[in-house]
Amino acid sequence: MIVSQILKTKDSTGVVSVKPSDPVAAAVSLLSEKRIGTVVVSADGVSLDGILSERDIVREMGRRGATCLSDKVAQMMTEKLVTCSPGDTADAVLEMMTSGRFRHMPVMEDGAMIGLISIGDVVKARLAELSMEKDALEGMIMGH
Repeated sequence: MIVSQILKTKDSTGVVSVKPSDPVAAAVSLLSEKRIGTVVVSADGVSLDGILSERDIVREMGRRGATCLSDKVAQMMTEKLVTCSPGDTADAVLEMMTSGRFRHMPVMEDGAMIGLISIGDVVKARLAELSMEKDALEGMIMGH
């Protein structure tokens, strides 16, 4: 399975984003409201400036307390992102996410972000693929 197939199975409401100048508290509210784990950071709604996850926020709160909620998103976001393309395989993406210890990855095509996938999206797709393979092999063994 490839990333473009995974994107087709996702809700098409788009990627949730915040601006680098937004306060972290606004990003926290958005994460809670949408029940998601990550927001993309984009100054213009098109370019990809960074990503801010629940983990980023919790780590900073553990270090500094709730005062970090008044910081700008740009101060807390991850700027050096690992991205994938629509043609990448689920296995390759899982390997990148596992070795990098992150759970969300922007999908880029021709320099523009076209989606965001989570490790849950990739695992779900991979399990569905394995189930189909199992069914096909069982059918072959049983002569169907």
